[in-house]
Amino acid sequence: MANSKKPAHGALSEEETLQLQEQTAGDEWSGSAPRRAKAFWPSAKRLVGLLSPFKTLLILVAAMNIICVFLAVYAPKVMGRAMDVIFSGVISAQLPSGASKDEVIEGLRAQGQDRFADMASAMDLMPGQGIDFGHLGRLITIVIGMYIVSSAFQLWQGRILNRLVMDSVYQLRADVEAKIHSVPLNYFDSNQRGDVLSRTTNDIDNVQQALQQALSQIFYNILLVAGITVMMFSVSWQLALIALLSLPLTGLVIGVIGSRSQKQFTTQWRSTGQLNGHVEESFSGHELALVFGRTDAMSEEFDSRNEELFRSAAMAQFLSGMMMPIMQFISYLSYVAIAVFGGLRVASGNMTLGDATAFIQYSREFNQPLGQLGGMMQQIQSGVASAERVFEFLDSPDETAEKDSQHLTGRARGLVEFCGVDFSYEKDSPLIQDLDLRVEPGETAAIVGPTGAGKTTLVNLIMRFYDIDGGHIYLDGIDTAQMPRHELRSQVGMVLQDAVVFDGTIMDNIRYGRLDASDEEVIAAAKATYVDRFVHSLPEGYNTVIDQDGGAVSAGERQLITIARAFLAQPALLILDEATSSVDTRTEMLVQQAMSALRADRTSFVIAHRLSTIRNADVILVMENGAIVEQGTHEELLAKRGAYWRLSQSQFSEED
Repeated sequence: MANSKKPAHGALSEEETLQLQEQTAGDEWSGSAPRRAKAFWPSAKRLVGLLSPFKTLLILVAAMNIICVFLAVYAPKVMGRAMDVIFSGVISAQLPSGASKDEVIEGLRAQGQDRFADMASAMDLMPGQGIDFGHLGRLITIVIGMYIVSSAFQLWQGRILNRLVMDSVYQLRADVEAKIHSVPLNYFDSNQRGDVLSRTTNDIDNVQQALQQALSQIFYNILLVAGITVMMFSVSWQLALIALLSLPLTGLVIGVIGSRSQKQFTTQWRSTGQLNGHVEESFSGHELALVFGRTDAMSEEFDSRNEELFRSAAMAQFLSGMMMPIMQFISYLSYVAIAVFGGLRVASGNMTLGDATAFIQYSREFNQPLGQLGGMMQQIQSGVASAERVFEFLDSPDETAEKDSQHLTGRARGLVEFCGVDFSYEKDSPLIQDLDLRVEPGETAAIVGPTGAGKTTLVNLIMRFYDIDGGHIYLDGIDTAQMPRHELRSQVGMVLQDAVVFDGTIMDNIRYGRLDASDEEVIAAAKATYVDRFVHSLPEGYNTVIDQDGGAVSAGERQLITIARAFLAQPALLILDEATSSVDTRTEMLVQQAMSALRADRTSFVIAHRLSTIRNADVILVMENGAIVEQGTHEELLAKRGAYWRLSQSQFSEED
């Protein structure tokens, strides 16, 4: 935890862990407002940058969008000509045959019908002739063809862009998975697991939706707005200016409401991560919550976080939902103004009815992509807020760079040396200072001491789960800081206090220690660690499927499986962190015998609270406040009547 001097998976009791989780949760979330987005545009630019590996296909998509837009915006112009053919044909059929257009117009003016004469002057009149259906048919065919080709290209580019988005999100998930394995262990000590899971699942899903639903349309709609604007000016610049009056109002709506909506979406997704973290803690600590009577408090905490999520989500949806109706109202006002002024221009003969019809269609199509852009702002804002959270995780510091200047040749002998080692989880709170230790190959070193003394920290430093602040740790005379981590850890087998099993069969879980082991080797390891004794009582035997919670096996049996896993790995170093804490007394005696065989010919570090389990250790290390205050055999330490003797007396007193 962030405010702890040791990690959450360190030597904390279950009660202390629950109390620390509650205290940390209260400090972190109670009464504190979620952080706002650092920057919208940099995150949005980086989000679009996920598609940069597909530049060639993006250029192809852009070209198809240009073709789609050109055909879509030019079709109303052709349709306007068809309207002129119909209207001119109807008027021409009512005029006397043989007269010219100029004669008809002069006759209308002589009769005092100046307005009708102005309208006729803008038409292609052929007095006495009706509608030219041949010309009309060709125009309609061209329009239909343009729409078909435009729709086909739009469908094609949509499929390509959808594939690009899926590939990009696939790579993003892969990057997040790789990042999980590259961040230092202290990242998970200082961040809620539920929030990390929310970033890697919910937020990535939201990024995918934003890219699929918004990005696939935003470029097309922007081109469409630009193309329609050009065509409107080509028809009538006066009406085009009226239509463009809606843009400042639309920009004001997006700027004012959109910025507030963005903050609420950021709050919503951060609250989602917090709620997920609390739910994960509630499930994992359910039994402890029942024991300590904390269910009501945890329910109240859930209600508080759920209420915060409800408020932020409701406000985000309300603000983003306001944009579409407001922009639709603005488009209606623009449509009314265009219809009125367009009708006056047709009546005055300054434009044809077909041009007016085309312009009205342009105005409606102009507002449609604007409305879609406004509606997409909701998804874009939500997606960018989620992307920012994912990028924050991806930008978190990695483990220190690997150094591979020194290597082990084959299996290590097991000589472990600490020389002047300093370590602290927080710079101003040193835990281990100037620690010296030497454990010979094949020896068993037991580590005892009160909670928080640094026992688990000591073995974690051997594994390089954390980098030391000073000094050196050697394995067979080689500085572990100069070795590749995977090479070092391949020499070590661990059995933790919390038995970790994976979804799969018992056979698979034991084979996890050495993936190339044969079934016979797995069964031999199971027999050596007494797993074989209970496996035969299961219906499926070694093929019994268990999950992360154990499933068909008890807590003690899960621990035996993890011990068998370490046995199968045949490591040079063995670390046992309260490995028998979940095993009953009779099984513990059997496991101790198996551990004796397992520890043969390898260096072992055994963390234990029950002193009776480490009487036969070659050396016992007594730790207090990160320092080794005593070391020796069981008999030697008892004779000193020091820290180990006091631990022994306290434990015997508790047992009595």
